[in-house]
Amino acid sequence: QVQLVESGGGLVQPGGSLRLSCAASGTIDSILLMAWYRQAPGKERELVARITRSGGTDYADSVKGRFTISRVNAMNTAYLQMNSLIPEDTAVYYCSAVSYKLADGSAVHWGQGTQVTVSS
Repeated sequence: QVQLVESGGGLVQPGGSLRLSCAASGTIDSILLMAWYRQAPGKERELVARITRSGGTDYADSVKGRFTISRVNAMNTAYLQMNSLIPEDTAVYYCSAVSYKLADGSAVHWGQGTQVTVSS
């Protein structure tokens, strides 16, 4: 099993920055990729950014050039650096991990979410 714990959310003014952290524990050697999703009120959850075990990254068009996803210690911790924040970035941000084990197949794991509010 993989457990994910997010931290770093909060209230920030437009144009400001925040860094979200996602600490993974459990069978982290089975993690193939980690990702950040977000869900705004009344909207569906959407992919923000993801990073593979080999370091490849992918971003939603709405955050390209402003957000950066990174990880340390293979898949132990993932970060989401968010710069030039705008009110439309307001949402609950969730960390996600996809793991694979030969005996069990693939599985998706989620953190509890952290609120990010961009407002003056």
